Formats: sequence, structure tokens, C-alpha cells
Amino acid sequence: MVPRAPHNRTRRSAVAKGDRLGEFELIVLAALLRLEGDAYGMAVRQEIEAQSGRTVAIGSVYKTLERLKRKAFVECYVGDPTPVRGGRAKQYFRVTGAGRGALETSVGTLGRMIEGLELGWSAT
Repeated sequence: MVPRAPHNRTRRSAVAKGDRLGEFELIVLAALLRLEGDAYGMAVRQEIEAQSGRTVAIGSVYKTLERLKRKAFVECYVGDPTPVRGGRAKQYFRVTGAGRGALETSVGTLGRMIEGLELGWSAT
């Protein structure tokens, strides 16, 4: 049996566990920023599909938006009711300052992790 190094429980990450972004959370935040003031669920889905080529379920978008809202990374507001939607209003989302910070941290971390790797492909 190989001895394991002791775990240092006193060392804390600079980012709290709940502040870390998963891949899809990162993608949703980026889509919100790209859409600026027109960020309702279906538009977010369409932006993700257009930019990533990935098929996305609308339920996944809304579930992620709600999770980001609980983390205070997005805030939402309700628009005016429209006849096209049978008199229902759209719920719009926008990224908060904390959300921008979390996105910056996540993208920076990923950049540092892959910097200098010989991957044989370009990230852009």
C-alpha cells in the first residue's frame, strides 16, 4: 500500500466551493453576456446552440439559470406581457458583478491549466 500524503484541512481555496462554475454554468453565463439585454431562456438556448453547435434542452437552461440565481451570479426581471405569448410575460436574466467575477475566475483557471500543453489543436 502506498502511503498517502496528509490532507491539509486548514488550507482554503480562494473561491468557495459554491462559487465554482461547472462547464454548462460557464456556457450559460457567456451566452447571457453575449445577449446583453435580451436574455430570456429561449434566447439563451439559441445562443448556446449557435455558438457551440451543441443541442441544448430548454429545461437544462432554466435549471442552470435558477442555480446561477441562487448563487447570486444572475438576477432576473419580468418583462411586459406579450400577445404572442398569450399575455404571459418573459423572464429576463442578466449577469451580476459576482457572476462576472466567477466567470473570470473560471476562465482564468482553465487558461492556466491548459497553458503550455501540446494539445495539437487550438482553443479558438
